[in-house]
Amino acid sequence: MNTTSNRKRRIGAVAILGLAASVAATGTGLAATPLPSSVRATAVTAAAASPRSFQGALPAPSGPYAAGEEVIHLTDESRPDPWVPSSGPRQLTVTMVYPAVPGTGTPAPYMTLGEAAGVLQRQKVPTGSSITPQNLAGVTTHAFDGARPQHGKHPLVVLSPAYENPRMMLTSLATELASHGYVVALVGHTYEDNGETLANGETPACVICDAPPGLDFKAVIASRARDVSFVIDQLTHGNSAWRLAHLIDKHRIGMAGHSLGGAATAATMTADPRVLAGVNMDGSFQPDLKPGQVNRPFLMLGVAASNHLAGGEWEPDWAALGGYKKWLTVTGADHFGFADLEVLQDEAGFPPRPLPAERGVEITREYVTAFFDQTLKGIHRPLLDGPSPNNPEVLFQH
Repeated sequence: MNTTSNRKRRIGAVAILGLAASVAATGTGLAATPLPSSVRATAVTAAAASPRSFQGALPAPSGPYAAGEEVIHLTDESRPDPWVPSSGPRQLTVTMVYPAVPGTGTPAPYMTLGEAAGVLQRQKVPTGSSITPQNLAGVTTHAFDGARPQHGKHPLVVLSPAYENPRMMLTSLATELASHGYVVALVGHTYEDNGETLANGETPACVICDAPPGLDFKAVIASRARDVSFVIDQLTHGNSAWRLAHLIDKHRIGMAGHSLGGAATAATMTADPRVLAGVNMDGSFQPDLKPGQVNRPFLMLGVAASNHLAGGEWEPDWAALGGYKKWLTVTGADHFGFADLEVLQDEAGFPPRPLPAERGVEITREYVTAFFDQTLKGIHRPLLDGPSPNNPEVLFQH
């Protein structure tokens, strides 16, 4: 969640998979933030020269295990939905990704057709575009439905996406963690993105996107913290919520979030002592942390912009953190380089950025996994000790 005065208000409310207007006419390119006219012209020229159907694939995970996947639906009967109270109790869709036996299961879709249609509809993608709900839903994830789980107990890591981003945008990170022996819960925060398909098959649209008047982002962050604590409750009390809950070591729980999800990670750790380690990927802290609130391991991983360099907006929160902590920035990365978005844009033929999209995902996966290995599994990872010649883009701010 970027936090200059304007971007803080938006909290990363950049288009998820929208087409730039000029590129949309050709039906070939994916876009996110507005681009300079010279770059847009390049995209239009490239698109017109070589129209093609979009076929996306996320990077394959690097660990020894396969990634199994199962989608579950949870209802918190203790509270009404905060954004649409008339809909009844809070409903959540959660993708569980877990260590699995290679060669078992069938390829999992990236998202449902309803979720994919919601993304394209919100971003006004033309009907004749080469990006359809079918090929967006069919992006290769390297996760497998019905895969046979690995035996044993595994740490749980909960992932919370950016504002307006569906949970699927953190699939690359989820499959990587699962391949290294973690159970991962990707939480969809209903009515906060382009659509999460609920248990009844409906995919309601976003209600709080575009920062409607009167929206209090601190309330959104607090609501996400309640979502996450409820999910942890459900996953650590028997197997009724998820048939494979016996895989979870409930004494080793971590959380990572991107943008608004990063802010929610800090808020969750403040309220829920069960979360033993947290990662904030390019988000702010709202409200700022106070000394003593989070005395557990915390990783801050952001873009190498002034607000996330030493002395910037993260400095008071860094000082308030009381446990093992690291503050890293990634040169050349931009806000959405920590999730799947830019990989999909590259595969749609969009102009490259200073840091290649797959490289950004690789760095994110490597450092987040190393952090949880060290803090949840007790495995020392020298990668976190200081600068690495293999990762010159990564700067240690403290």
